[in-house]
Amino acid sequence: MSTLQRARTWLTAHPLALDAALALGVLVAMVAGAFVDPNAAHGEKWGARTPDALSIALMVPAAAVLVARRRAPMAVLAATCALTLTELVTGDPRAPVAMSAVIALYTVASATDRPTTWRVGLLTMTVLTGTAMLAGPLPWYAQENIGIFAWTGMAATAGDAVRSRRAFVDAIRERAERAERTREEEARRRVAEERLRIARDLHDVVAHHIALVNVQAGVAAHVMDKRPDQAKEALAHVREASRSALGELRATVGLLRQSGDPEAPTEPAPGLVRLDELVGTFHSAGLAVEVVRADEGVNLPAAVDLVAYRVIQEALTNVHKHAGEEAKAEVSVVRVGPNVEITVLDDGTGQPAADNQDDENREGGGHGLLGMRERVAALGGTLTTGPRYGGGFRVHAILPLKTRTATAEAVRP
Repeated sequence: MSTLQRARTWLTAHPLALDAALALGVLVAMVAGAFVDPNAAHGEKWGARTPDALSIALMVPAAAVLVARRRAPMAVLAATCALTLTELVTGDPRAPVAMSAVIALYTVASATDRPTTWRVGLLTMTVLTGTAMLAGPLPWYAQENIGIFAWTGMAATAGDAVRSRRAFVDAIRERAERAERTREEEARRRVAEERLRIARDLHDVVAHHIALVNVQAGVAAHVMDKRPDQAKEALAHVREASRSALGELRATVGLLRQSGDPEAPTEPAPGLVRLDELVGTFHSAGLAVEVVRADEGVNLPAAVDLVAYRVIQEALTNVHKHAGEEAKAEVSVVRVGPNVEITVLDDGTGQPAADNQDDENREGGGHGLLGMRERVAALGGTLTTGPRYGGGFRVHAILPLKTRTATAEAVRP
């Protein structure tokens, strides 16, 4: 950092010292100007003269009050104008005491708004110039009088320009800071949405496959001694379900990889095209599932396709876990106007209908039904769940085929 930059930084941090230096400089300039005669005789361009003692006496307080110009700009302007008027009427009108009033007017213009600058500036120009023309010893058309008018006008204009530029720079800085805060908030919102989406995917994958593994492992343990062939078949289903769970977990966790990491997931997101495969896993676990579809020829958006698959997966998992060994389920996928309706029914022969959903939910800490509702709501759809008359439970989701791009990105795996 250069010496000039260090000095500027120090003066910015100590404004009182800067004002004191300015006051001293103005005093030196006024005293020097008081001894110079611009209207010298004998063809000389400049001459020397001796100013009145009163003019010298007025210069000192006129410069001294400038030290407080930042703290009380209006009071300093009033004091400098009073001293200038005194000098114009009683002293040597050619003594530049008005220089202090010019500095004070500039400070007022740079520290206040434009209407105040106009009012105060015009009042100062009128009073000082009018007094010099009407009450001063010089003729009204003297160049000293015109100089007072010009300098006060330039001071007000320069101060207003500085204030406008400062306000413009502050506005740009404020917009930049607001834009930065907005970007940070948007980044945090997207991170939260992505974490929630990944949590839903992990729950769907784990709840479905672990439920199947649990059931098949129980079957294998039950028939291990008497029917080893059936036990081996159950263990084969356990192995297949665990392999599928690991594959889907690998694909889901792979989304957390940074760009450039190896083994990025390439498998497409699950959808209704894999519905038969999903139902087959439940058939293997002993759950009777009937599928009815009336959506042939309908190409679902990727986000809708994923949510439809996850709703069916979670609903069948709950049926398999809580509806009883003899339970049957029915899945229907129907196109109704601009929507696709997903319905999963079960006969609920196991637990009471109000309690046959997710045991995690009944304990107050589950995410199954909550995850389904969040997925459907993210697409602008609706989800209704409740007991059926005569036993069982019903899950019904209405998914719009047309969704906003931003929403689709938010639910895409």
